[in-house]
Amino acid sequence: MTDDSNKNVPGKEKTGLSRRGFLGASALTGAGAALVGAAGLGSAVMSREAFAAAAQDAKKKYHVEPGELDDYIGFWSGGHQGEVRVLGIPSMRELMRIPVFNIDSATGWGITNESKAIMGDSAKFLNGDCHHPHISMKDGKYDGKYVFINDKANSRVARIRLDIMKCDKMLTVPNVQAIHGLRLQKAPYTKYVFANAEFVMPHPNDGKHFDLQADYSYTMFNVIDAESMEMAFQIMVDGNLDNCDADYTGRFAASTCYNSEKAYDLGGMMRNERDWVVVFDIQAAEKAVKAGKFTTLGDSKVPVLDGRKKGDKDSQFTRYIPVPKNPHGCNTSSDGKYFIANGKLSPTVSMIEIARLPDLFNGKIKDPRDTIAAEPELGLGPLHTTFDGRGNAYTTLFIDSQVVKWNMADAVRAYKGEKVNYIKQKLDVQYQPGHIHASLCETSEADGQWLVALCKFSKDRFLQVGPLHPENDQLIDISGEEMKLVHDGPTFAEPHDCTMARRDQIRTRKIWKRDDPFFAGTTAMAKKDGINLETDNKVIRDGNKVRVYMTSVAPAYGINEFKVKQGDEVTVIITNLDQIEDVTHGFCMVNHGVSMEISPQQTASVTFVADKVGMHWYYCNWFCHALHMEMVGRMLVEPA
Repeated sequence: MTDDSNKNVPGKEKTGLSRRGFLGASALTGAGAALVGAAGLGSAVMSREAFAAAAQDAKKKYHVEPGELDDYIGFWSGGHQGEVRVLGIPSMRELMRIPVFNIDSATGWGITNESKAIMGDSAKFLNGDCHHPHISMKDGKYDGKYVFINDKANSRVARIRLDIMKCDKMLTVPNVQAIHGLRLQKAPYTKYVFANAEFVMPHPNDGKHFDLQADYSYTMFNVIDAESMEMAFQIMVDGNLDNCDADYTGRFAASTCYNSEKAYDLGGMMRNERDWVVVFDIQAAEKAVKAGKFTTLGDSKVPVLDGRKKGDKDSQFTRYIPVPKNPHGCNTSSDGKYFIANGKLSPTVSMIEIARLPDLFNGKIKDPRDTIAAEPELGLGPLHTTFDGRGNAYTTLFIDSQVVKWNMADAVRAYKGEKVNYIKQKLDVQYQPGHIHASLCETSEADGQWLVALCKFSKDRFLQVGPLHPENDQLIDISGEEMKLVHDGPTFAEPHDCTMARRDQIRTRKIWKRDDPFFAGTTAMAKKDGINLETDNKVIRDGNKVRVYMTSVAPAYGINEFKVKQGDEVTVIITNLDQIEDVTHGFCMVNHGVSMEISPQQTASVTFVADKVGMHWYYCNWFCHALHMEMVGRMLVEPA
């Protein structure tokens, strides 16, 4: 269980650093004063007095004193690093990094046998490009079980267990290229993970045909079983798929499409004045799969349904709703009323009324555009939208470098012809924001406390660190009527997106359970070798394969010397017997590219070839004790 002894609850006032502290010493002089006024708390330049009052108010809320806990825990995609980063909100302190699609020498992810087994054949890839982390749900609220994350670079989806903050399942999606948009079924629970394949490709992709306009070229909407992390089914779709989201009934999901032209060049992808949102009837697809009314592709056994539009004939699984060209983000309002498609190349967002979708599918609504309840004009380059639970939406304007706050009910009234201003505020951010996320906004419990704008550029916001600049995540207080920018946070390698939950919704273990399935394969191997992992320190020899079983208790390994022959395949298996929650051990074999983490009560293993004769030291690479430096051992490699 996460320690909740410090009652740092949303809305509690705190004291701490001023805004000037993170903007820099010159923030209130010369051009800096104008920047703060224009970019900080509204569009007008503020006086010194107004700035001081706003800064004093803001600092009381966002600063987390030493020893206090954050109100929310956030999960950031690690972008090109292929990891997930864990942050506290509102402090924006980085708490942990969870390796997923990357190699991590600190934990041994991608090096240990346990992690390689999870990664499967895709362990050969040394890169990842993760975009969209999302927390599993029950009845539209976070259940704290899992975070799911995609890898666009190598068409993968991974699952992270939140009790241990480790990736435990990974799937390479067949028949597609580039998993981009990813969202979860919200109700009645996260039975499915919905994942968009972005790029149109020929089927079969055997090098014989390359015509993207042909009937054999399409992309697919992918539905993954969240528990087994195996494919449930796939739906063929016209055009490139971008982002997706799901409704609060469990029936519908929706995805934006930015390349209805099925083009491969920039001009071609922008030719049509309208692209579309594809709406999927998940229940209809389930029934078809259960009835066996599907096909398969090549050697894959995954059920495939055809959701493409054939002339004027609709598929029973999909409906295509035209929206202005090249839409990007797709976001479900926290009240469950709308799918909101963000225009990107149009200054508008399209509000698709979910309550009208059953009539669209059963033919009572003939024109798909009649499902649109409003199409408010917000500014240049709308990319993503989030919600505060009070009827307001917040959209990033990439070209304007702004976040715009607007009221959804007022937008609907304006669409019907009433003279009403649905835009409530525009806030300058630095610079070119992409994703945006408000506290609990993906659930029915959106609480309107904090908002994070994930900006793609930072320019002058931080100390110069060379030609490669950090991105900038900006924390904004949305608890009142006005948005207030309170914090800049530099980030590395384009983190794309984030999600956040209340800290009480995430319950983590302090130490491992000895029967944890994470290392069940290693436990089974030990049992076969007749080893008791908690007591035995033994070497098992099987031809040229050597398994070294040892325990560890700070500050010593159970074996501090073992012998092998040159060319032997060596597997080192370590069980950490310490029961103090922060006494993590490590194992690093010098000059062999081998290292791993072994936390309290965990078993971990790593395999390598002893290809160099001589004496080779191994040591604990996680500080565990005052005599940590003395926690060492030797591998003696004799000539074969």
